[in-house]
Amino acid sequence: MTDTLATPTKTAEIVQERRIVTAIPGPKSVALQERRLAVVPVGVSSALPVYIERAHGAIVIDVDGNQFIDLGAGIGVMTIGHTDEAVISAASAQLGAFTHVMFTITPYESYVRVAELLAEHTPGDFAKKTVLLNSGAEAVENAVKIARKYTGRTGVAVLDHAYHGRTNLTMAMTFKSMPYKLGFGPFASDVHHAPNSYPFRDGLSGADAAARTIAYLEKAVGASDLACLVVEPIQGEGGFVVPADGYLPALQEWCTANGIVFIADEIQSGMARTGAYFASEHFGVVPDMVLSAKGIAGGLPIAGVTGRAEIMDASHPGGLGGTFAGNPVAASAAIAVFDSIESRGLLAEGARIERALKPALLALQQKYDVIGDVRGIGAMLAIELVRPGTTEPNPTAVSAITAFAAQHGVLLLNAGTWGNVIRFLPSLAISDALLAEAIGVLDDALASLES
Repeated sequence: MTDTLATPTKTAEIVQERRIVTAIPGPKSVALQERRLAVVPVGVSSALPVYIERAHGAIVIDVDGNQFIDLGAGIGVMTIGHTDEAVISAASAQLGAFTHVMFTITPYESYVRVAELLAEHTPGDFAKKTVLLNSGAEAVENAVKIARKYTGRTGVAVLDHAYHGRTNLTMAMTFKSMPYKLGFGPFASDVHHAPNSYPFRDGLSGADAAARTIAYLEKAVGASDLACLVVEPIQGEGGFVVPADGYLPALQEWCTANGIVFIADEIQSGMARTGAYFASEHFGVVPDMVLSAKGIAGGLPIAGVTGRAEIMDASHPGGLGGTFAGNPVAASAAIAVFDSIESRGLLAEGARIERALKPALLALQQKYDVIGDVRGIGAMLAIELVRPGTTEPNPTAVSAITAFAAQHGVLLLNAGTWGNVIRFLPSLAISDALLAEAIGVLDDALASLES
């Protein structure tokens, strides 16, 4: 990977390096924060009150000129890198043609092309169809709606520690109350939470964990009442929980046997994040529906529900869509992302990042007993922090480490039901050198816990 990346306009150049030149936050960010507090509700909080002015590749630059190594990538959105030239060029060209006509009134080719690409790249060799939407939560809502229409059932099953969004239905589907659900009810009904596979905490084999999940759903809900089971192949906000081998195939087999639509929420784990187009591929499952968003369009808002044609066609004409759904500018950007993944061999970059980052994290685990677990696949890795000598969650350590890293030019994200996980979601544009530098900062942060 090159160390210096130019913006598409060639008017400025962002050197891919960490550089801190002021206090964090700097004076301009402090001033912007004061303005923000006057007009933006406190419910829209930020992990770090540092205001970004420019970004490229794996580096973001704030209004004070500080350069940060970005290991969050907009929570997995900037998978192929900030201001990717192909994405910017495609979106810019579409901006000059037309920005909106609404696909359900007068359609356009880019929507169709994105649907073709999703049919080609999601798991399964059967006929598929796609509805495009605006956000991950909207994709989840529509997937449930379609599954209910197809099956004639109403029940929705989800797994413990899952995160599916902030709308009313998706809040009901999300496991963690604070900050996502507390005080925002009542929520949508007929949503059922079942125990998941969490190898670090339950120690169960995939078969045993699946038997537990299935037994709960059969006893507490009844398979014949379930329209769908929605799973994240690798749980995102729940702490990058990777299920035990065999867990997901057993769930899919049970769903198929009972006429339940098996839905993979790949909003965070999809689009080359794990070294495959979709994380489901790592587990040998072929979902009936796959949900995509986040990394699909290089930062522009678009999402998709892709599923078996017979399931997707269950809706009557006019039952699916939305004013901005499948916006042509975002769709053009999504086409550029797919093309870039193929032409630049970016699936291999996820594996490269895992090779560079995971051994370094395992070495830190040997050095610091506050790290209870290292897990993940590709460019979707995490460490779970515990009270040394126990499995008790340690969110205090996570807060201290992320704050230390930010002061030293590395942006880290927390996660997990107990807030005790640090997740690593770098863009595929990040170099091994930047990863090594970030690990050095993380090492120092961990050492500071012991001082």
